[in-house]
Amino acid sequence: MAIIKLNYLSKCLLRTVDVDVILPADNLNMDTLTYENHAPFPTLYLLHGIFGDQNDWLHGTRIQRWANEHHLCVIMPSGENMFYVDNEYNHNLYSQFIGEELVEITRQMFPLSVKKEETFIAGLSMGGYGAIVNGLKYCQTFGYVAGLSSALMIDDWVNCQPPLIQVPDAKKYYESIFGDLTKLKGSDKDYYALVNHHDIKDLPHMYMCVGTEDFLLKNNRDYRDFLLEKGVDLTYEEGPGGHEWNFWDRYILKILHWLPLNSSQSGLNSGNVQ
Repeated sequence: MAIIKLNYLSKCLLRTVDVDVILPADNLNMDTLTYENHAPFPTLYLLHGIFGDQNDWLHGTRIQRWANEHHLCVIMPSGENMFYVDNEYNHNLYSQFIGEELVEITRQMFPLSVKKEETFIAGLSMGGYGAIVNGLKYCQTFGYVAGLSSALMIDDWVNCQPPLIQVPDAKKYYESIFGDLTKLKGSDKDYYALVNHHDIKDLPHMYMCVGTEDFLLKNNRDYRDFLLEKGVDLTYEEGPGGHEWNFWDRYILKILHWLPLNSSQSGLNSGNVQ
């Protein structure tokens, strides 16, 4: 597989952004010494959590090997600490960046499938929230959405509960991300409202998982119950673990098994050379 480091000027963010790409394009047939072509590739847009960057999934999990085994392209953007939502006041249009621009430009750069049923989005914690809200908001683009230990904390944000990091003013901190907090519920940043804004038949297939020792367990269970009550196609799993990489490493593989992917592996490549 090829590991590609992108740095390009984003029109949504008005600055250069960093993106890591796993492209399983170097499977070498040892009999013919030719590269096997599995393009166009199904694609997973994979979002990191707070305090992280585009390298997190490569360093914290075995996604590189598993993506190659499934002939899956994985796009991992830097989301800074901005929760992958739009804030028009400072032109941090992260939702538009994830749901429109990044899909458009990576499809121009790489041989990716343009089919909804082969375009996926997932993330952990802050990225789990980002994957869910953008997967629902851009349901015409993403056919499958997965959240791992998702930061489904809208009530905390509206009520200005202290965040995980030390800040002098929680309200100003949340406003710098979400804008006017009085308008947060019912907006395109509200994962409950986004379900109600669409016909159920148009929504993507969804997957959620959370550790039984995770501080976000109740938040995820509450949203699970809501989705099932609405009739959303949801696969939900819990397992031992907290808010940590050992859990996410195990469950990203479960997500790949849940996705409609080809699991066959053939040829020699940079991911399986001994």
